[in-house]
Amino acid sequence: MTRAVKKVLVLVAGWSFILLGIAGLFLPVLQGILFLMVGLVILSTEYVWAHHLLVKIRARFPKIAATADKGKEKAAHWLQHIYGHEERP
Repeated sequence: MTRAVKKVLVLVAGWSFILLGIAGLFLPVLQGILFLMVGLVILSTEYVWAHHLLVKIRARFPKIAATADKGKEKAAHWLQHIYGHEERP
């Protein structure tokens, strides 16, 4: 997969989560804040403004930041498990 295709997929996924998050703020069946945070994390790989916003959120809400770090570690572990990457010595 080329870099341009990956970038487009990241942007589509990130903005999709942002839109779901906005809808979730008004609909009782969706967790709006969760989708917004996931969207920001995805978009922070491509946009500086999203990265800066995440830094501000982490400074303002340290408990959420700690929970996010744990989730990131679990996701990395599961991706490693799914893709079967071997650990190097």
